[in-house]
Amino acid sequence: MYFSDKVLIVEGKTDKRRIEEVLIEPVQIICTHGTMGISKLDEILDQLNGSDIYILSDADKEGRKIRKWFKKHLSESTHIYIDPKFGEVGRCPRDYLANLLMRHEFYVDTSLIMKGKFGNDERRDKLPGYYQSYPV
Repeated sequence: MYFSDKVLIVEGKTDKRRIEEVLIEPVQIICTHGTMGISKLDEILDQLNGSDIYILSDADKEGRKIRKWFKKHLSESTHIYIDPKFGEVGRCPRDYLANLLMRHEFYVDTSLIMKGKFGNDERRDKLPGYYQSYPV
């Protein structure tokens, strides 16, 4: 059994692989494989054990169906939405997915987040200026 305080529920194996490329913390990732039945529900609920539950599904009909099901049967779960232009979690760019997961307090590979027009040295020099321009 895999123990973590966070559980991320996704639709398929490609979604799981893409998320694993981005995360640096141990998170239990459960695949629904697009189907939800009583036996699958029991299997998932047995694995949760009071963990923080996050639902990350595709921006398609099947993804909406899974979200609706989890909102009904597992209302304490947090739903993470992807931009519909990507369609599937497995097709999301790594930097986009890293930013999305970081906003929900997941620990991600920060080298994926700092993408942009600057090189690493230039980026390091400019960051303090960005921080100072946004007072807390």
